[in-house]
Amino acid sequence: MGIIHPRIIDYHGISATQAQLDFAIAFLDEDIPLYVDPFLLWKSPSQQDQSLHTSIINSFNNLNFLVQKGKIDQARDNLILASECQEIGLGLSKKRKGIKISRNKADEIISLFQKVPEYGKYGFIHFEEIQFYIDGIAKDRISDICCNFIKSFLIDFTIQQCEQLGIPIDKAVISVLYDYQKNSFILNQEITLPVNPETKEPLIFVPKRWLKFSPWINFEDYFKDYCPRDEIFNPGEPEERVKVLNFNRDNYGIVQEYIKVKERTQDDCKNDPLFKQIPVLSARRKLGEIQKLPTGKTDEADIKYEDYICQLLASLFYPDLDFAAKQSRTESGRLIRDLIFYNNRSIDFLQEIHQDYGNRQLIFELKNVKTIEREHISQLNRYLDSGLGKFGVIVTRNPLSKAMFGNTIDLWSGQRRCIITLTDEDISLMVNIFESKQRSPIDVLKKKYVEFRRACPS
Repeated sequence: MGIIHPRIIDYHGISATQAQLDFAIAFLDEDIPLYVDPFLLWKSPSQQDQSLHTSIINSFNNLNFLVQKGKIDQARDNLILASECQEIGLGLSKKRKGIKISRNKADEIISLFQKVPEYGKYGFIHFEEIQFYIDGIAKDRISDICCNFIKSFLIDFTIQQCEQLGIPIDKAVISVLYDYQKNSFILNQEITLPVNPETKEPLIFVPKRWLKFSPWINFEDYFKDYCPRDEIFNPGEPEERVKVLNFNRDNYGIVQEYIKVKERTQDDCKNDPLFKQIPVLSARRKLGEIQKLPTGKTDEADIKYEDYICQLLASLFYPDLDFAAKQSRTESGRLIRDLIFYNNRSIDFLQEIHQDYGNRQLIFELKNVKTIEREHISQLNRYLDSGLGKFGVIVTRNPLSKAMFGNTIDLWSGQRRCIITLTDEDISLMVNIFESKQRSPIDVLKKKYVEFRRACPS
């Protein structure tokens, strides 16, 4: 078995945490659920970001210019080509593959320049507003259109990041690349970029300062707090999205009032980090919930234990370990839940784990049991055979018995496998360290490893 959710830096053995990098480290096998928000470029203090936003808006408003010149086919084609940007790896696709909008949908969007006279006369300032008039346009489309219109910049940014980190680049074909001089897309342009090692398709990086889970200007926000529902729906009538979209086309001023509010409150618009630690108080509460849980499966105690541990460890180990996945696997009829972390080798201890045990990722097997048995250790040991490396962690409630600890020592002696445990007491110590902010909670994991190695025969 290969690495779980592989990333380009993992493939090339580059040691860096997400917190250290300026770009979002995308997965090679699926999208990450974040999106470029053009509003973040608009409000940015950076002249570069503001200029890029202007480029995006000019490119989008050029669709209107093309239509007025009778070049509606070119306008439609440009919009269709701009609607999908798979090199970026943002969104919800499980295979890093998306679908472009249809000709009919492109015509609907372009028709806004005629149906809403203000857009035909003045153009858009925030093209995200198309969400308020056209059904089926959401954050993924906004993000992809944004990226395609500034792809030239993103390519330069990607090459610069690769040079800094030592990520290899190779010749690749970019399916669409916008030409600002011609105001049209160039097809199948050969560019030197990092490539997906499995598919050989090009990868393009995006500055993480532009990313949000949902755009600052979005339909759901408008519908919830700003939409004049009493003017649109009769009492007891279903609140259908299409009726709101139709209303907005005839009431440009209502939408613009919402936009003005969003511009006035722009200081509240921040990028979303790829991972956000839970607050100290929440960590303390999660620990309390864990300590109150019984062992076993009564009242789904095992599921609750796994959920609390997942939330805690993902935060406690950050930024030294980037969270990769929470997954389930079945072995001998038992459902086993694991946490997987990327080994960024950001500290000496993690470098040692990588060097001595070959772990590009670390696996934590979660066991809400009173006593760890030999079969539990054997299960994890078999899993380590699948290519994850020879170091693994069992997270459980109580310390190993003398016999079971001896079993882990025997595994090290015979196979140089290292299986250590984190107990309720260890998790409590990690939370205390997290609270004090004097050290890193990963020091507890290091401490358990050092204790284990001291017990091993030399």
